[in-house]
Amino acid sequence: MWWDERVSARFRRNLQPTLTYWSVFFSFGLCIAFLGPTLLDLRCQTQSSLSQITWVFFSQQFCLLLGSCLGGVFKRTLAQSLFALFASSLAISLVFAIIPLCHNVVVLAVVMAVAGLAMGCIDTISNMQLVKIYQKDSAIFLQALHFFVGFGALLSPLIADPFLSDTNCILSNATANASSNLPHIRKSLVPHHPGNLSHYDLPMKGMVVTRVSYAFWIMALINLPVPIAVFFLLYKERMVPCFNSSSHPLLSADELAMETRPTVKDDLATSVQRPHAAGGHDDLFSCCQSKNFRGASYTYFAVHITGALVLFMTDGIVGEYSGFIYSYAVEEPLSVVHKVAGYLPSLFWGFITLGRLISIPVSYRMKPATMVFINVVGVLITFLLLLIFSYSVVFLFVGTASLGLFLSSTFPSMLAYTEDILQYKGCATTVLVTGAGIGEMVLQLLVGSIIHDQGSYSFLVCGMIFGGLAFTFYAFLLFFHRMYPKPPSDMDAASPDKPAVMDDTGQYQR
Repeated sequence: MWWDERVSARFRRNLQPTLTYWSVFFSFGLCIAFLGPTLLDLRCQTQSSLSQITWVFFSQQFCLLLGSCLGGVFKRTLAQSLFALFASSLAISLVFAIIPLCHNVVVLAVVMAVAGLAMGCIDTISNMQLVKIYQKDSAIFLQALHFFVGFGALLSPLIADPFLSDTNCILSNATANASSNLPHIRKSLVPHHPGNLSHYDLPMKGMVVTRVSYAFWIMALINLPVPIAVFFLLYKERMVPCFNSSSHPLLSADELAMETRPTVKDDLATSVQRPHAAGGHDDLFSCCQSKNFRGASYTYFAVHITGALVLFMTDGIVGEYSGFIYSYAVEEPLSVVHKVAGYLPSLFWGFITLGRLISIPVSYRMKPATMVFINVVGVLITFLLLLIFSYSVVFLFVGTASLGLFLSSTFPSMLAYTEDILQYKGCATTVLVTGAGIGEMVLQLLVGSIIHDQGSYSFLVCGMIFGGLAFTFYAFLLFFHRMYPKPPSDMDAASPDKPAVMDDTGQYQR
């Protein structure tokens, strides 16, 4: 195997929980990408205007951010975390099953808000639990975790495509005129953002003839094994109430660190890091309590802030690029035909998924800091080349694939790197997940308004600026890493020179 026996043994000991967290992230990916291609059919189903249906996007994204902030609330015990994951993954299946029954846009927005809350909880809890289990070995497992997001995001549009309407899905006197606009509108509705489609007029009244309901029911069935897997993990850990009513608290970061360090130096280790351990892996509100800041140096806050700002930019680029690349391609000077331009968002997500798959073995051989550096530099160079060759359709496809590869592993690598700096005792997971969610929501709105006012070329200029800011914030993170107090090297439990110590640790903490 391409990883050493120590990591392999640790993975075998935690096989079931690790696979469970990976499968739950598949639910996250399945739910995040279906809105784009199905939105037109959903508009017909709810008989709503474009301005009304766009609130469905906002409700999902806003509640996803809210769920990410609240996800850390369930961190106190493993039982709370698993019950939250069970409820969230089951909620996603129920959302898929209920969507075909939503014939009012307000009801649909509420249902998607529930899905957003579930996705946010899954995002925070799954990342947090994998970091707790593997700590300094978490990078490779986080890369695999985020691969499943991309896999789910690729699968849901493929499931939906055979059931999408080829002609207008509302039969009325205006059907003939509206049908000619349908292919262009559908390709414009890419994941994350519906774009500016106000100049397309579809009939608001008439008989709804859409088969998209079958796609949602299929996705509900495909997702159903995920909550079942979480339930089996709860059963194995004797946390199902009818089998065992007791709940065992998770070990704190200090206790977990003590298990992986020589006992002679336990007291010294905890005393050195105690000021930074107060926050733990809390929710965002707990992290912001003043008691968690006592004794913490300015570098402690700087690492959190700069790490979150890097992901604010890079995840924001993912959202705005996937949302507007089609609109950019069909406008002058490229004027790509609509059918060809429709492949660009799929190409982007496909290479994000491929990059996350490649990053699984690479992350074992390469440090997270190095991977993030390659990612942010690659994003910056790609946008620079896209600007230089802005008249080349071929390079637009090449650049889209390249951008997907470089962005693919940024989040898990940054999470592993920041948690490593903080010795797994800060609020990095919660802060970084929140920062990434805010960036994805804010930059989409910002870029959309800029493109509307300044034209399609500003799309690449914005990407170049965001890439430059991501690189700048990462440079600040490297600086603060050098300033951050380090524990003595002989106390590093995850050192590769001490496989015998780690081989007996890393158990699934309850």
